[in-house]
Amino acid sequence: MKRTGRLTLLTATVVLSLVPGPLAAASPGPSGPAAEAAKAANAPFCYGEPSTPGADIGDLKARFGASNWMPILQEMYRRRWPSGEKLAAAQASDKYWTQFVNTRSFEAFAESMMVAIHEETHMWDLDPSRTQWDVHIASWINASQQAAKVPLRGGFARREILPLINDKLSDSMDGIYLRDSQQGAYRLQGVLAELNAGLMGLPAALAVQEYIKGVGASNARDIAATNLRYLLLYLRVAKDKHPDYWAQIKNEPKLRELVLIQFLRTAYWLDKSAPYTGKLGGPDADRITAANYSAANIAIVEEFTGATVRRDADKHCTT
Repeated sequence: MKRTGRLTLLTATVVLSLVPGPLAAASPGPSGPAAEAAKAANAPFCYGEPSTPGADIGDLKARFGASNWMPILQEMYRRRWPSGEKLAAAQASDKYWTQFVNTRSFEAFAESMMVAIHEETHMWDLDPSRTQWDVHIASWINASQQAAKVPLRGGFARREILPLINDKLSDSMDGIYLRDSQQGAYRLQGVLAELNAGLMGLPAALAVQEYIKGVGASNARDIAATNLRYLLLYLRVAKDKHPDYWAQIKNEPKLRELVLIQFLRTAYWLDKSAPYTGKLGGPDADRITAANYSAANIAIVEEFTGATVRRDADKHCTT
């Protein structure tokens, strides 16, 4: 079983949340190349991050209004999902929030969070100070972990993965992201950006799920599962059809690390949101996830990352 170092992805001030133990979550601890190398060599890794979905936010609902939605947003996530609070604080001055946030009622506000946090993740990730299109990308992962300048080395049009999709489970998203003439031409940049935004939108909705009464977040799980599907299939096409590109990206430790984190992170949030299938996603999300764990897909993620992923109840872990 191969092990690789786990420090290169992160900025120097961040502690990696891939930590030893099958039930571990992100927490402060020893850092630095030696400490991380020791973890990589001697222990499995699990993705985790703090969340307290049962924390009381009744007082925030009681005083919610159209003029105080931003401090309410930050406080409700401070109590329930700190990554959302930190992202909202980082993006507080962004002028586009009001295009995504519904302030007509607290319930409408909660329902709009999946889209709002999804889009503001894009805003943070793709800011020109952090991302150079098709050259390197940034990704907001959680409150204590952000990926910086992950090399992309260009790539090929993501529509090339379409022949590997032989079902209709993701058909609506396939039409937008793969068959569309503009969107289908996006390369690895687009694949990774959509996956990361989906992995923020899902916990954003999950954290306030009891207040969601409509269908505004009803595809949150589907988005996460489908975008992981796209990444896995993209890697398979890279290996089979673009061997020179495959060799380049397989030699990029930051990119290999990001792929592993996103694979484990998808499993983590899909598991936590599973009780709310129907409200936060349809049954196709689980069917897509089952396909994501096909032998061919597991083989590609393990070959690319050098890790061995678990396929039991702890899918957010390596072995």
